Amino acid sequence: MKHIFKSSAFFVCAFLMLKAHAQDVPEKVMKGIYEQVKTPYKYGLVIAPEDNSQKADCPTVFRQGDSWYMSYIIFNGRGYETWLADSKDLLHWKTRGRILSFSDDTTKWDNNQKAGYVGLQDYKWGGSYKLQQYNGKYWLSYFGGQSKGYEKGLLSISVASTDKDPGTVHEWQGLDHPVLSSIDKDVSWWDNHTQYKQTVIWDKKKLTGHPFIMYYNANGDSVNKKRGAERIGMAVSDDMLHWKRFGKDPVLNHGDGITGDPYIQQIGNVYVMFYFGAFWKTGDSGVFNRFACSYDLVHWTDWTGEKLIQSSEPYDNMFAHKSCVVKYKGVVYHFYCAVNKADQRGIAVAVSKDLGKSELNFVAPPVKKSKSK
Repeated sequence: MKHIFKSSAFFVCAFLMLKAHAQDVPEKVMKGIYEQVKTPYKYGLVIAPEDNSQKADCPTVFRQGDSWYMSYIIFNGRGYETWLADSKDLLHWKTRGRILSFSDDTTKWDNNQKAGYVGLQDYKWGGSYKLQQYNGKYWLSYFGGQSKGYEKGLLSISVASTDKDPGTVHEWQGLDHPVLSSIDKDVSWWDNHTQYKQTVIWDKKKLTGHPFIMYYNANGDSVNKKRGAERIGMAVSDDMLHWKRFGKDPVLNHGDGITGDPYIQQIGNVYVMFYFGAFWKTGDSGVFNRFACSYDLVHWTDWTGEKLIQSSEPYDNMFAHKSCVVKYKGVVYHFYCAVNKADQRGIAVAVSKDLGKSELNFVAPPVKKSKSK
């Protein structure tokens, strides 16, 4: 009991100290970050499903050996699975196979939904972008569930790991239970409906008092009890297996609509969270990628200037959103989910230097059936 009391007291003290020393990131610094991360040249699609039964989403790019790899998710009508692709130049990608697959065992909590995102990546801007091992394993986080369909039913967060090469196609091993769920006893007001996309970093400075931080967006019922709203909040862990929410409130909140899909990079002494906004009723409208900055990984200053990514091309003329941003050999690559008005969904990239145009296109869109008179 004393140990539990001391741990709780340390957690509270650490949180209060962070709050007391919270510092906004000055506008000048924010503008400098924008100039470093902007990608005005859209190269185009790099992942496009082979047929219209599949939709590709949520890229996470990492490096292993002399190759680049991308984990991403595919929705095929039943639910989400997690796939792996590889590339030598960050522009031309080859799909290799699945790393989190559906289960035939209907008793499993996640047999119909496994949307994964590799974690513990070197998040230094222009760094190695390699996945780090903890306890001899590579790790990813994912949201899963039993219900079939597009983000249906109870969706909760868990983790999976492997001791094999993350650049080879094989099944990562998930837990037999969620680590965060909307039915937890300590669920917060903002995440009491559904958990969605996450990114997990290894903060070796332990700015929160814990080495592992998970940023995730979730749906809560405080604004609209029918639909809810999505915001980004935090959870922390000491062992990658047991997670607890950090604070009772989200760290990014724009009211109704979506604030989602966090992705972290460190540029100098500034932590940058790339994320997307959608359907806000105040401020910026539409669907777009932008960023926020922090000095302590807890308190974030929002960028309110020009958007990083938004719809502008035939392949992304409905939605252009969800970020994964890397810098390699002086060039910034901003991967994002591109959705056209035919509801075809793939992965595209914008770059900081004109590298030409992709020759990849979506397959012919599905033919709409005419309504009988």
